[in-house]
Amino acid sequence: MIERLVGLHVTDEAGYQAYREGMTPLLHAHGGDFGYDFRVAETLRSATPDPINRVFTIHFPDEAALEAFFAHPDYLAVRARWFDPSVSHATELARYHR
Repeated sequence: MIERLVGLHVTDEAGYQAYREGMTPLLHAHGGDFGYDFRVAETLRSATPDPINRVFTIHFPDEAALEAFFAHPDYLAVRARWFDPSVSHATELARYHR
């Protein structure tokens, strides 16, 4: 299993929620799911100058499933409609196998 740890700066909670609702069926169709999901109140140290107020893990059965999901035209359409206007920064904090 491949897992990503991601930090975001969400600027529109309602838009980001619509993104999650729109992409989750496709995520599950690719064998993926979320493991953890946090709203961050305070960042004590960061390796990026970009603000982070949301941290989550997302996992897939393998790298091929991850790549297929993020390249899928339906995902890209949901991302363009909801994610891009509601998230100002996205930072991949880690990618690992477990």
